[in-house]
Amino acid sequence: MPLSRPGVRTRPRLGPRRRPRIRARTGLTVALATAGLLAAGCANPSVGSDRDDPTRPVTLTFWHGWSDASEVKAIDDSIARFEKLHPNITVKAVGNVSDDTMNQALRAGGSDAPDVVSSFTTNNVGQYCSSGMWADLDPFLKKTGVDKTKVFPKTLLDYTQYRGRQCALPLLADAYGLYYNKDAFEEAGITRPPRTMSELKRDAVKLTRRTQDGGYRRLGFMPNFRLYQNSPDRLFAQWGPRYFDRNGTARLAEDPATRDFLTTQRGLIDAQGGYRATEKFRTTFGDEMSSQNAFLRQKVAMHMDGEWRGLMLKEAKAPFRWGVAPMPVPDDQADAYGRGYLTGTIAGIAHSSRHQNAAWELVRFLTVDTDQVVAFANAIHNIPSTKAALASPRLDADPDFRTFLRIATNPRSTALPPSNNGDMYVTSLQDFSYAAEAGRVPDLDAGLRALDARIDADNLQSEN
Repeated sequence: MPLSRPGVRTRPRLGPRRRPRIRARTGLTVALATAGLLAAGCANPSVGSDRDDPTRPVTLTFWHGWSDASEVKAIDDSIARFEKLHPNITVKAVGNVSDDTMNQALRAGGSDAPDVVSSFTTNNVGQYCSSGMWADLDPFLKKTGVDKTKVFPKTLLDYTQYRGRQCALPLLADAYGLYYNKDAFEEAGITRPPRTMSELKRDAVKLTRRTQDGGYRRLGFMPNFRLYQNSPDRLFAQWGPRYFDRNGTARLAEDPATRDFLTTQRGLIDAQGGYRATEKFRTTFGDEMSSQNAFLRQKVAMHMDGEWRGLMLKEAKAPFRWGVAPMPVPDDQADAYGRGYLTGTIAGIAHSSRHQNAAWELVRFLTVDTDQVVAFANAIHNIPSTKAALASPRLDADPDFRTFLRIATNPRSTALPPSNNGDMYVTSLQDFSYAAEAGRVPDLDAGLRALDARIDADNLQSEN
């Protein structure tokens, strides 16, 4: 189940959630959202934390984004397990809630606002933490003796906090790897999946099949950023990028990895026929979550995707043999092979909740309890988000899924760093990358300097 970015999600469901692309937001929308966040920050972020008794009867409202029947059942089963342990606490779950809807409710406050919240994106953690919209969880962790550094992997812990404020905790995760068509590999004489970017390029050319009219029957690897999960930030993770320096200043232009990443991606396009031809072929692909998915239809022989795709391929009875492996890494970082991009669902407590101690009991159960995390991960085929759950013998033993577990626990795997302006810097990188792959950036170095300046300006505006 891909963990979705902000926005309303429409998805034909086979099991996993769809993760739509980041939507570029208008300046007015961002301004209003920022104003609302600042207003929320004026409220006491720990209101009710020392006023409610979690042993007394109480009803909590829990807002989440899951809507597929199997996912909702997994959530309801989790709540039933919690209520059995805490018979005085009743949980009213409200599903299919987008981040936009949740944020509006938290800004408004009042009796209709949720107590416990979850989000499919880590991109807004910086806003949630810096504004106080989500309550600081460190006092609750300390009070109940939970050592977060011992419970959660560092990468997952990093994307749930911002500048020392732990306003969320990981609630399952996604890891990204390479799916490949074993039948196509055998036909092309390729004996193993590529491990470096030069091998990816070589294999992609071998696997590409053209038609007599100059089109494609199959592309070895579709590198274009607009394809499904191919957003620049996910592919860039294979370079181990640092987006900001210790002062929070954008540093993409000064990092040689950024130029190498963009030129390598463009080289993959050119080696398979050029941008115009590959982009035209991409527009013939079916919906990512449907039976017309390009990898399932064998229009691509290699494809970057998350752990949920394996379950979908099995349910769809893919008519070819397939395998999974880590995504390739740059040639000069061959020792980093095994890394990947990580993201995840997060959970927290609304700043306006007057039942924060009871809310913490629910958040702690969903995110810390090993048996619960394993059961939930198995039910919706996502990566568990605690060290103990990742090592549990009761975790799904499917070998393809285990590949993603190894990616998730690789110390060189990376996630996006939180920012006080949410996903705006990711959107800026995405827009720039679209232009670069299409050949509309004549001077890459100058373009990257301008990109850094834009990101810094957006960050400064968010702070003011």
